[in-house]
Amino acid sequence: MSSDSFFHPVSGFDLPRFAGVPTFMRLPHVELDNPRLKDVQVGFIGSPWDSGTTNRPGPRHGPRQLRDLSTMIRAQNGATGVRPFEMVNCADLGDVAPNPADIQDAMDRITRFFETVRAHGIRPITAGGDHLNSLPILRALGTPEPLGMVHFDSHTDLFHSYFGGNMYTHGTPFRRAIEESLLDPKRVVQIGIRGSTYDSEDRDFADSVGVRVIPIEEFHARGVEDVMAEAREIVGTKPTYLSYDIDFIDPAFAPGTGTPEVGGPNSYQALQVIRLLDRVNIVGADLVEVSPPFDASGATAFLGVSVMFEILCQMAVTMTRG
Repeated sequence: MSSDSFFHPVSGFDLPRFAGVPTFMRLPHVELDNPRLKDVQVGFIGSPWDSGTTNRPGPRHGPRQLRDLSTMIRAQNGATGVRPFEMVNCADLGDVAPNPADIQDAMDRITRFFETVRAHGIRPITAGGDHLNSLPILRALGTPEPLGMVHFDSHTDLFHSYFGGNMYTHGTPFRRAIEESLLDPKRVVQIGIRGSTYDSEDRDFADSVGVRVIPIEEFHARGVEDVMAEAREIVGTKPTYLSYDIDFIDPAFAPGTGTPEVGGPNSYQALQVIRLLDRVNIVGADLVEVSPPFDASGATAFLGVSVMFEILCQMAVTMTRG
């Protein structure tokens, strides 16, 4: 149990939620050169970078809005009773400083940041940014042994390239991660895939390497509990990454994203899928593609940070179970 009050969030009983400097879930801000970094177990990180976006930009502004809306998160999970901030030491580790003019340099910066986080034994929960952010994070976390992955999305992000050979977009990160042996494709499950497509190249690649793709039609037909039971079986208890694209959720509930697809889960199911990851060893996670320019009410960001809180709860339970 975490008895260090330094790592407890500011309570809304002590400071109104509209007051103070917003950090993720009102946690302390601990920079990478802070001596207290050695005590952090779970770190929230912003990666405000969307240079891999191929259509509607805006996720670079996601971390700031997600922080603001996260002031609504309280100390206890109302459904499960988990009190994660009393179980593990959590902090806001600030933002990666990306290079918006150079994709390769930006990815190198992200990887170096997460290498430092990993060296301190911290499990990161990252707010993007577009989905290309996952690749440089996995370059820091997916060595020397490749990770499994539970991936919630309406797109596979397994395409080879865009626009005549561009290998690095938000539609290619997991193709690159598998090619670079950062992910074990036989321990990767993608849930919620749907929408019109250019062709079947991404799905053909998935089939060829053993990635399990669960399209939205199967998700709805089988039900959440059955699908998540299969997901748990696929990744097992070995180290696993969790990547959650906000467009997994139906745009009726999460409109603030660049590439929405209709027919997705509702907001309750969006949380339920995380609660059903019991005993999955999540060593890192991201929540990506929240785009504030399309989220005037802030509802998408609030749903996003609610997902991040559920991820934290699952991490905390696994880390303290022993």
